[in-house]
Amino acid sequence: MISRRHILANTGGIATLASAGYLAAQPASSMDIKRSGSQPSRRAPAENFTGTVRVDPLFQAPEPARVTGSSVTFEPGARTNWHTHPLGQTLLITAGLGWVQRDGGPIEEVRPGDVVWIPPGEKHWHGASPTTAMTHIAIQEALNGETARWLERVSDEDYRR
Repeated sequence: MISRRHILANTGGIATLASAGYLAAQPASSMDIKRSGSQPSRRAPAENFTGTVRVDPLFQAPEPARVTGSSVTFEPGARTNWHTHPLGQTLLITAGLGWVQRDGGPIEEVRPGDVVWIPPGEKHWHGASPTTAMTHIAIQEALNGETARWLERVSDEDYRR
């Protein structure tokens, strides 16, 4: 039998040990730390939002995982369009004063520390109140590559009731 010492001394070290089966196989991926500020902020797409909305990506887990998360800041009066999520969505309110509404329900006020669960397929919108900005962390999973199905705008009339 060939010794590890012989392999290290004569054939190039650790790479040879690994190919000879002496080292445990390493996982294909490893822990990934996203450093604060390492991912650029972007403006939310105007076709899906009303007003000024900034999205700061937090994470997108690699396959086979399918969860994503972003910190989203809505300026006063800014909001999403009506939309649904194929596997639901969790909102963690971190700053300001916001509003959320499910189709057919009342507008609900949300504040820092509140957690909102939106079930799969439920039509809803969320955003800031008319006078105060709001930031939330949005967490959702993709189904067949889709995290949201975007629908019509929330009219000013519906937003203000």
